[in-house]
Amino acid sequence: MADNQNNNNKMSYEEAGRKGGEATSRNHDKEFYQEIGEKGGEATASNHDKEFYQDIGEKGGKSSGGGNQSSSNS
Repeated sequence: MADNQNNNNKMSYEEAGRKGGEATSRNHDKEFYQEIGEKGGEATASNHDKEFYQDIGEKGGKSSGGGNQSSSNS
C-alpha cells in the first residue's frame, strides 16, 4: 500500500480488487456464493464439451510441482 504514495495516491488494481472483494464478502452470505458458483458452472457446461472436462480433469490429476499439495502419509 505504501507503493501508492508514488502514484498520486491512486489505488492499484490489486488493492481495488481486494477492497471490492472484501466489501462483497461483507454484503453477501454463503448462499450468494453458491448461487453465482452454480450459474458459472452452468455457463461453463453450456460453452464447453466433454473433451474440455477431460482435459481439465487430466491436468488436475497431475502434480503442478508447486509443493502445495498435502501428503496423505502424515
